[in-house]
Amino acid sequence: MSEIALKQQIQNLKKHNARLLRIARDAKSKLSAALDGTGLCLWQLDIPSGKLIIFNRRWGAMLGYQPKALSANFDVWREHLHPDDKQRVLDAFYDHLDGKAPYYEALHRMLHSNGTITWVLDRGRVSEWDADGKPLKVTGTHIDMTKEKQYEEQLSQLANHDPLTGLANRHALLKHFTRMQEDEAMCVAFIDLDDFKAVNDRFGHRCGDELLIQLSQRLREACPPGSVVGRLGGDEFVLLLPFSLNSLLVWSTAHNCLRAALTPFELASGTASVGASIGINEVHEEDDFGGALLRADTSMYQIKHTGKNGAAIGQTLISLSAE
Repeated sequence: MSEIALKQQIQNLKKHNARLLRIARDAKSKLSAALDGTGLCLWQLDIPSGKLIIFNRRWGAMLGYQPKALSANFDVWREHLHPDDKQRVLDAFYDHLDGKAPYYEALHRMLHSNGTITWVLDRGRVSEWDADGKPLKVTGTHIDMTKEKQYEEQLSQLANHDPLTGLANRHALLKHFTRMQEDEAMCVAFIDLDDFKAVNDRFGHRCGDELLIQLSQRLREACPPGSVVGRLGGDEFVLLLPFSLNSLLVWSTAHNCLRAALTPFELASGTASVGASIGINEVHEEDDFGGALLRADTSMYQIKHTGKNGAAIGQTLISLSAE
């Protein structure tokens, strides 16, 4: 082959190579755009070196880092695993490498650069082995699941909490009642506000809602650890107390809740005052939630019929004047 022909062939190869590079860059750009649009990160791990090849920029972005600010390395990924999830995730990963699982999959949390949490669905599978059958490379995906987890939490919040006060709703109270009934003792307290309608009539329903929110916080603070505070609706509240009826904690909780209701409320439109009638009764072994609540409600009406602003603990009536 002549020198001229050889140079021409080299020139043609260079052009062909340049064309292939342009095609590869274009394909990589399109793949990156497509993956980023779905929140998907495609990765490949070289096991011996620990080097991670990230085929698009989504991995750093989902953790709040600028391009090239976060090294793509197995140790870096491991350091960003949430401490409470780390061992479970690593166990799942190494179980796959050891042949104990057909693939690696874990839904877990990672630490964002701003200190928040990013939820990730991580999947992978060994894609290359050495001559001895040992895994060399793992290829997989990361999917940002943060929005989905936030949506789940919102649904859970709506399903189990009163939307105004954030207290447990009837559905959640029933679940807590079933769980707590397994313990040795429990009391149910039914709280109905006195003169709450007058607050709504004088200040308006918005201020009435503000009062309920403030009272809810006071009731939380008035109850000992292990108690559950819930709202049935309107101005009716329920307490689940993990104590027997003769416990001093039940009596002190009744006084604290009465004081919480009788202390005036500073609202946007002025100062408002209400009272409370409270009925507390012990839960029997054969009780369901409805039956236990009805007995506490019956005790509460003893207070309504004897002047309001007090508590009936079983058959014992107590009162507390505003201080």
